[in-house]
Amino acid sequence: MVGNFGAVVAMVLDSAVLTVSALVRRRFPWREFFEQAWMMVSVSLLPTILISVPFGTVIVLEVGGLANQIGAPSLVGSVDAIFAVREVAPVVTALILSGAAGSAICADLGARTIRDEIAAMEVMGVDPVERLVAPRLLAGIVVACLLDGIVALAGVLSAYATAVYVLHTGGGSYLTAFSQFAQSADFAEATLKAGVFGFVATVLAAYKGLTAKKGAIGVGAAVNESVVITGVALFFLNLVLTEIFLVIVPVKVL
Repeated sequence: MVGNFGAVVAMVLDSAVLTVSALVRRRFPWREFFEQAWMMVSVSLLPTILISVPFGTVIVLEVGGLANQIGAPSLVGSVDAIFAVREVAPVVTALILSGAAGSAICADLGARTIRDEIAAMEVMGVDPVERLVAPRLLAGIVVACLLDGIVALAGVLSAYATAVYVLHTGGGSYLTAFSQFAQSADFAEATLKAGVFGFVATVLAAYKGLTAKKGAIGVGAAVNESVVITGVALFFLNLVLTEIFLVIVPVKVL
């Protein structure tokens, strides 16, 4: 267990250093980057939107029902500003990336590993981390940040529609509460979280793929392990990042 953790940490450091080094030396495989970025967008965009819309709706229905009972319907916009933007958007993005894009990355690299393509690259002096992991890593970070903005927008729009047309909350009061409690730092936190989550999901998927055991069963087990481990790691990481951010930028109080 300790050895695996050390190997993952080594992969994280190697991937980060080699990605920056390849960019600085102008030897970064941009074609691979764009191919992987398009793959991630194609498998993740629609699921993230379809998940974020019910999330925004459920938040408004739960909070709005209680807020209407206590005579404070304007609370709906403030809660949506904090919860949907800060938490739902990056977490949904991370889960979809780890489940869809991460599993595809792990399966691809796992198949290359069991066919000895990775070993052949090492024999030829080509670093598989720089050639294969680095473009996927950068693509994961970029796509995660872009998807986070899309998920946040979809969640906020669905929450607004639910509040106005289902709970009959005034659109003006909703937007006023949202604008009063929403901070630019909230979007910055969500984007930062999404980038970190994309980095972690990509690295863990690549590590499990490069260390997959021989045979189709080994690749399947690696994909399953990568999704489970990434999901658990992302939730713990989200807790840590949220605690740090609340210390740096507390929730806005009027």
